[in-house]
Formats: sequence, C-alpha cells, structure tokens
Amino acid sequence: MTVAIPFDNTFAALPERLFTRVAPTPVREPELLAFNHALARELGIAADTDEATLARVFAGNEVPEGAAPLAQLYAGHQFGQFNPQLGDGRAHLLGEVVDRHGRRRDIQLKGAGRTPYSRMGDGRAWLGPVLREYVVSEAMHALGIPTTRALAAVATGEPVVRETVLPGAVLTRVAASHIRVGTFQVLAARGDTEGLRALCEHTIARHYPQADGPQALLDAVIAAQARLVAQWMSVGFIHGVMNTDNCALSGETIDYGPCAFVDDYHPETVFSSIDRMGRYAYANQPDIAVWNMAQLATALVPLMPDRDAAVEAFTQSVHAMPEMIRAEWLSRFRAKLGLTAEDAGDAGLISELLDMMAAQGADFTNTFRGLAEGTARREFTDPAPFDAWEERWRARLAAEASDPEARMRAANPAVIPRNHQIEHMIEAAVGGDLGPFRQLMAALATPYETPGEPTLAAPPRPEERVAATFCGT
Repeated sequence: MTVAIPFDNTFAALPERLFTRVAPTPVREPELLAFNHALARELGIAADTDEATLARVFAGNEVPEGAAPLAQLYAGHQFGQFNPQLGDGRAHLLGEVVDRHGRRRDIQLKGAGRTPYSRMGDGRAWLGPVLREYVVSEAMHALGIPTTRALAAVATGEPVVRETVLPGAVLTRVAASHIRVGTFQVLAARGDTEGLRALCEHTIARHYPQADGPQALLDAVIAAQARLVAQWMSVGFIHGVMNTDNCALSGETIDYGPCAFVDDYHPETVFSSIDRMGRYAYANQPDIAVWNMAQLATALVPLMPDRDAAVEAFTQSVHAMPEMIRAEWLSRFRAKLGLTAEDAGDAGLISELLDMMAAQGADFTNTFRGLAEGTARREFTDPAPFDAWEERWRARLAAEASDPEARMRAANPAVIPRNHQIEHMIEAAVGGDLGPFRQLMAALATPYETPGEPTLAAPPRPEERVAATFCGT
C-alpha cells in the first residue's frame, strides 16, 4: 500500500542546470506526527491509508510513483550580500500536482537529507523548526495571507546535532511554486540568458499567464509583494529573514525560519537571532520588499532587447512600489479601525494609535481586537492619550454607513501563534507530548473567533517572553 499522488511535473522539464535530480535519504524510524487531511483532499491525494505508510512516504523512505525528486538551484542576497550559489541544501521537490481548483502546487520534503547544495550541512531538520513552520504556515493560511502550506510532519527517529543533540523531523511543504528571486539571480549572474528566458516563460505560464513578457512579469510580482507585505504588517508578522532567496515569485510567504509575531508593539522590533543590525525589523519590511524587487528587475534586464530602455522602465516600476505598499497598508489598517470610506486624515489617525502603542508597549493583536470588543483601553498603562484618540476615532466611525464592529472582527484576529506558545509547544513535543501542538492548531484554525481557552489570546508574562527566534538550519 502506498500514497497515490497525481503528479504532473513541469519544473523538471526546464534546463537541468536549474536543479539536480537527487532522491531523499531514508530515515531510521519514520513516525507520523501530523497530517493535513483537508489539504491532501484539496491536492487530490488519496491518503486513506495507514499512518505507517504516510510516515514512510513523507519522510522520504518511499518515493511515490510519478515523483521526480530534485533539489533546486538558486542564488540570493543574504542580509544584502550576494551569494552566487545557494540551492536546496536540505529540501527535495517531489513534484507537482494540479489541485481540485485547477492550481498547480509543489510538494516538497524539507529536512530529507543532503543534496549537492548542502555545503557543510547535514541536510536534516530538527523537530522544533518543523513544527514551528507547520503551525505558523497553517495559521497564516487561516488568517487569509498567501502562504506555503504544511501537509505532513514526520519524526525521523534519528538525532540531529545543532547546539545540542535534538530529535530529527521532516516537513512536507506545499507551495504554488518554489521559484524565488534568487532562482532568476543565479542564471543572470552566470550570464545564462537562454536559461533565464526559459525560467521567465515558465514562471509567467505558471503564475501570471496574463503577463506578456519580463516587464509585465516584474509588474505582477511587484503588485503581489506589495499586497503581501501589507498583509504581514496588518497582523504584526515579522518574516525575520527577507533574503532574495526567501522571496517567492508567486507572492506567497515562504521559509518560516526565525519568524515571529509582535506582542508589545514597537516598529523596530526584531526577533531573528541572525539579524543583528535590524535589517528585517517590523517597520523595515516594506523597504526590503522594494529592495528585493529591484534585484529581480536587475536579473530580468538581460532578457530585454534594449537594456538601457529596460533599466529605465524597470526603475519606474520599482520606484512606484512604495506607494503601492502604502495604499495596501492604508486599506488594511482602515479595516482594522472599522473604516471603509477613504478620508485624508485616516493615515494620521492610524499612525497616532500605533505611536501610542509603541510608547506604552501595548499588545498589537489585543489592542486592535479590543477596538471591536471595547477592551482596547486596558492595553495602555496611561489611558488618557488613548481616550482622546478614541473620541476622534468614534467621530470618524460615525460617518460609516454599515456595521464597523463586524468589519473590525473580520480584520483583527483574536488569536495568533505567539512566540512563547510556540516555544512551549516545541518543548512539549520534544518531550513526546503533542497535546499543546494540537491545541494550538485547533485555535489557530479559526483565528477571528475568540478561543475557548483564554490563555491562547494572552500575551506572554514577563518570564515567558521570547527575545530571539532561530532559523534552525
């Protein structure tokens, strides 16, 4: 008995210099920890089989029929410094399926063993980052934010050595594709115009079929990234490592390494242990998204017949992006305040609230949710400035025709995957207890509903605060 997956692979038909065909490395004792049955049905996967079989397939011990395992090649700017060759050092793309909605999706094993791009790495993942990505990616999906998805988590029964010896695991990730800005960069850096053109045509056909060339592709990706970063900001999400190799052309959130959600709000918040200069701080994310699109534009220039004209046109597209992000940001934060109609004073009203929150360390999620529930005031140690702001806000709300409370509840989650809860969940799982993982997954599946367990919506106590998050590689 095996798992029937309706593979229909296209990336594997691209020039082979974009990847290396390599099979996953089997593990000692695969054990299924979690399986996303709803997603499996969406993908057309016949998974009505026993857990032992699911564990073997999604650990990489058994390659299903139709799979074409490969590791993708890409480059990337990492914290602003260009690395000419990166690639999947611990991931294997099994192949693609066309789901029940007609969307092409990648199925990838993460932590499935060494590849030619592993460099000094072991090609493995430990349990903590696997469960973190499973929880956070599914939470982002429930929040309505474009994201990769988690299909399965499997324990390997083998140790992984990081700072200490830890239990190993494999994540099965589903994505619209794993094509990154860095995938274009590696070909451009090598002067491989033929490969670059093939990749461009594949990406357009796969993600933006209305685009009629590199300029239109760039514009479409810019628009998708502008929407995405505004959505991140609206829920207090910090990606943590916005390198160009972690920027997907599809406009999905990808690579949940040292990611985190803000508790007490401050625009300069950084959690990532490797972001020592704050390059990817909460408030810097719009600027970095623009910077990443400039790198994509640079990589696309060789495809244009008139390179000087292309540089000018691409520059205009990139320079238009900050205003696009600003418009998306305003739209989402208006909704968080229950507003629909546009008013010239809205940006100031939003910024004034955020400034008060930063000055007093108010919880990001609970303050905005509290606007709908009448509890926002208690998030401020000195409520007087909030009281004055609230009076102006309510006067602004009076101009709205429909129910603002319903809009606010739909725009402001009651529960997010808070850092301290994730750490508690990982600690319990390492000890063999998946109860906190399952409880967190259940609550995060309906983030706009008040959870039955109040502690899941509570910010951390001082002793629970998480100061740093780690990528886990």
